[in-house]
Amino acid sequence: MRSVEHIQRDIETIAGFTETPGQGATRPTFSPAWAAARDYVIRELEACGCRVQIDPAGNLRARSAAVAFETPAWLSGSHLDTVPHGGNFDGVVGVVAALEALRAAREAGKVLPMELVVWAEEEGTTFGLGMLGSRAVAGTIDADQLASIKNGAGQSYLDAGAAHGVVPARIADARLQPGRAVGLIEVHVEQGPGLWNNDQPVAVVGAIAGRKQYRLTVKGVANHAGSTRMSDRFDALAGAGEVIVAMERLARELAHDSVITVGQISCKPNAMNVIAEEATLTIDFRSPSMDVLGRGDVLIRKQIDAISDHRRLTYELDDVEFHPALAMDERVCARLHKAAAKCGFGEIPTTTSGALHDAAILAPLVPTAMLFVASRDGISHNPGEFSRYEDIATAATILGEAVRNRSLD
Repeated sequence: MRSVEHIQRDIETIAGFTETPGQGATRPTFSPAWAAARDYVIRELEACGCRVQIDPAGNLRARSAAVAFETPAWLSGSHLDTVPHGGNFDGVVGVVAALEALRAAREAGKVLPMELVVWAEEEGTTFGLGMLGSRAVAGTIDADQLASIKNGAGQSYLDAGAAHGVVPARIADARLQPGRAVGLIEVHVEQGPGLWNNDQPVAVVGAIAGRKQYRLTVKGVANHAGSTRMSDRFDALAGAGEVIVAMERLARELAHDSVITVGQISCKPNAMNVIAEEATLTIDFRSPSMDVLGRGDVLIRKQIDAISDHRRLTYELDDVEFHPALAMDERVCARLHKAAAKCGFGEIPTTTSGALHDAAILAPLVPTAMLFVASRDGISHNPGEFSRYEDIATAATILGEAVRNRSLD
């Protein structure tokens, strides 16, 4: 099957562009490894008769030469940047599936009204905030904000991206123009074990979970670890530890599909023989239900307040980010189901995405859905990440059928 061969070659070639050979994929946005991966995709697009543009926000866009950029078209793609020591499939699968759909159409003498997009800085590990390219296209971030966001070398997004097509004075020109997109379909690895465990290659994503993120700073009193009795302590780190356990318990009690994660923690003075005077941690709360997000927010605040009061500590809780839960467009979901059946894959399941994607940023503006590909054991953001090439080819085939014309129905 030529699609499987093409997809395997694409993914293995892109995997070679990494700052950490043998230790996973590390492709920070605008790095030489990231640029080499994007250049490879550009060469493959041009080889199958596509015209390529880089928009002012640094997103790669490509269409068949027979489809003018000014005309309405479907959007499909994902990202090439990775977390440090990540996997070879996250993001890349969506780019390669769209590339293969365009490639297969050309080989069949057909033209797809589809624009492949490689969104810039999806992960957020390079500049501290994710989905920057899609945010610029959605108009939810502007040039001043991009100028203030910096990478580890102290370069702003605008400065670091200038050599890769970012045009600071024209960021606003990257915004999606009315009528330019028929709809958006993002193919992505599931990043969970559901499809793999049920031996299902693909699924339509019917909703993307909402997310609330917080930064909590618990404050106590530094004191000597040996001479301060347990009853006399104001231990900020112990209080933070109790919060962590409470968050895990709360997630289980709220709903079967709600999750709460404490992913970062630090303390001061961070010495073996000193009781911590301050502990800072992050809280990431997700649910596909806005009702659960609302109830959970209230309960998170109550739990933190009760723990701090009981331990005689003070705290500051800052809201970092909020994304509402999003239902995918029913017409686009139905179109994917029909395409799967027409291509001989039968009735494919519908699932929910617990992770945010560029699709979530554009969904309020464009009829949007996603297509998930099974992930082995649900492993992602890890060198062990793997999806079957045959399953990716299935997704590419369904995508190609779904975008064969400009109709939503």
